[in-house]
Amino acid sequence: MRIAIAIAALVVSKVVGVLTPIPLARAVDALEGNQAVGLVLMLVAAYAIGRILTIGVAQLRDYVSAPVGQHAMREVARETFAHLHRLSLRFHLERRTGGVARVIERGIDAIDFLVRFSLFNVGPTLLELVLLSALFWAMFGIVFPIVMIVTVAAYVAFTFVVTEWRTKIMRVMYERDADSSTKAVDSLLNYETVKYFGNEAHETRRFDEARAAYETAAVRTSETLAFLNAGQATIFNLGLGALLVLAAMRVQAGTMTVGQFGAINVWLMQLYQPLNLLGMVYREIKAALVNMEAMFNLLDLNPEIQDRPNATALAVDGAEIRFESVNFHYDPARPILRNVSFTVPAGHKVAIVGPSGAGKSTISRILFRFYEIAGGRVLIDGQDVRDVTQTSLRAAIGMVPQDTVLFNDTIAYNIRYGRPDASEEDVIAAARIAQIDDFVKTLPDGYKTMVGERGLKLSGGEKQRVAIARTVLKNPSILLLDEATSALDSHTEKEIVSALNAVSANRTTLVVAHRLSTIIDADEILVLEKGEIVERGRHASLLALNGAYAAMWRRQQEAAQVREQLDRVLGSESDKGGHAAPPELVEP
Repeated sequence: MRIAIAIAALVVSKVVGVLTPIPLARAVDALEGNQAVGLVLMLVAAYAIGRILTIGVAQLRDYVSAPVGQHAMREVARETFAHLHRLSLRFHLERRTGGVARVIERGIDAIDFLVRFSLFNVGPTLLELVLLSALFWAMFGIVFPIVMIVTVAAYVAFTFVVTEWRTKIMRVMYERDADSSTKAVDSLLNYETVKYFGNEAHETRRFDEARAAYETAAVRTSETLAFLNAGQATIFNLGLGALLVLAAMRVQAGTMTVGQFGAINVWLMQLYQPLNLLGMVYREIKAALVNMEAMFNLLDLNPEIQDRPNATALAVDGAEIRFESVNFHYDPARPILRNVSFTVPAGHKVAIVGPSGAGKSTISRILFRFYEIAGGRVLIDGQDVRDVTQTSLRAAIGMVPQDTVLFNDTIAYNIRYGRPDASEEDVIAAARIAQIDDFVKTLPDGYKTMVGERGLKLSGGEKQRVAIARTVLKNPSILLLDEATSALDSHTEKEIVSALNAVSANRTTLVVAHRLSTIIDADEILVLEKGEIVERGRHASLLALNGAYAAMWRRQQEAAQVREQLDRVLGSESDKGGHAAPPELVEP
């Protein structure tokens, strides 16, 4: 309805605009003929009213249509954002966030431009050209509209040809811009790493090189734009000059009045404004199509993992996990899991240990169904995870990862992320179970404290407690702990393990562990090497087996003893007045 009203207003505006110079021409002729001042004033007033109506109706058109463009932008932005979250983990691991964000931003702006200008510039300009051609034919004969149409045709053809050439240059410019944006975002997200290695100058140089490439392409774009503008102005003014020469000859011959001569100039100037804008619009439409092409390429990507047509919601009854002969690879030439089978009975805790690259974390990703397995089955309470909806599957699983990344918001927001509709009381209760409530109360802003980008204002242990509280609030049937304490010192680790034990009580728990001391109470421990389970059993039986697990245990115990000896030596040196190592270098 809004578009229909806007188009009706547009037509009225153009008709009034074409007719408006007529009273001006007659006013000039009335002045030349020394006619009554009253008539001249009425004609001038009619011209002024026509101009006001032309502008007023055009503004009404914009007023009525503005919500349409904004709503279109919102719809496209929402769909693109939702689609990015539907895409697979593999896509997000391979793409750069800065580049994707820039593609979305430009694509949305392109939608807004096309909605506004394709409807309200291209069509109206063609309508005005048709109206003027008919008017010129009726008033001055066939020659005038022919000259005008030829001029416009030459103008449009030149614009299209040059713009096609410029589009290739502009595409390069946009690629360079996206590259520089990606480098900037990537560098700022890794601010601490840059500082650790003192690579500020290196990062600045990389960013500057990217901007230099953009600068070259942008300068080339500006140069070609100057050529385009000059050519457009030359073509149009040659046509204008030709029409004015014809009009002047007719004035001298007495077949055209001076007022009509002046009106021709006014009409052509009225046409030149949208026509000149048409050149810009075509250039921008081409640019918008380039931007939309990149965004639609994202929308055309199909999620790697999709629900089956007959997928049902996961029905949890105890939450038993079973892997049956599971095989998996990221690359067919490099298998990750080979014929892995195990069961986590309902309410039990099973731990997976092994060297880096053995496939431990891959198991948790498969359980979340971030990837499809190459063979075998993964079952929860007898239901194949491929036969249930991803939403219901992930709602049943809580995750505490090794590297907890928080949103740049408050502590309360990050805890409530586990259940966005949770009350403040529920948030505080979850924080208490995670043993972070006492810490939060010491902060000036309490639960409203901002955690910073990726949670950098909090320590590793504090971030882990927030992650635990978030999972507690979610209240999942299955708990996944993916090396949740491997990056913490011994003292903090003990506190976190205590919190995790409270959370995992009576829940089916799968633990991917690095430090074996944290899983000695597990109901079963699986030892994974090169994608295969080589040992399984409880802590004591695995030590008695004196195999891979026992060797890992001995290495970790020896390392712990070395740390204790170092602590005693440093403490003794400090008592003697020696120089002890800085406390931040010594693990408590």
